Amino acid sequence: MDDEYFMEICLSEAGQAFEEEEVPVGAMVVSPKKEIISRTHNLTIHANSPTAHAEILAIEKASKVVNNYRLIGYTLFVSKEPCIMCAGAIIEARIKRVVFGCFDNKRGAFGSVIDVNKLPFNHKVEVQGGVLKEKSEQLLKKFFQMRRGTEVVITGPTRNRLSR
Repeated sequence: MDDEYFMEICLSEAGQAFEEEEVPVGAMVVSPKKEIISRTHNLTIHANSPTAHAEILAIEKASKVVNNYRLIGYTLFVSKEPCIMCAGAIIEARIKRVVFGCFDNKRGAFGSVIDVNKLPFNHKVEVQGGVLKEKSEQLLKKFFQMRRGTEVVITGPTRNRLSR
């Protein structure tokens, strides 16, 4: 079992998010013995929570399974480069390694916009980006192309108060 094998499973989770009209990102935590401990996908809309990113949910589930908030030696697989919020959770959980699909040039925190490993934190994360990135990019592009034109054109302070 290699990185591509596990990334295919992440992309399956991302596909489930797509079907549920969530931003299609999937994530999972894998043990040092290559066992899948948790797997999930974005649920921000369904949970009505800005923190319900796939990475956060996968880390929370894995912590409960192993009965420890520290996931030392574990690997997080995610179909898209984590944002700064998720990078913080990854560092707090002491995840050893992050493997992601496509890069996020707008919000990526492991090299695209910022690299949290260059900050003076006491934990550094091994990072492998670009694994099956084309598949992840295609799914995200398809999702946002379908949504294009469905947004209400409003700017200013009322913009984010609109319900779906």
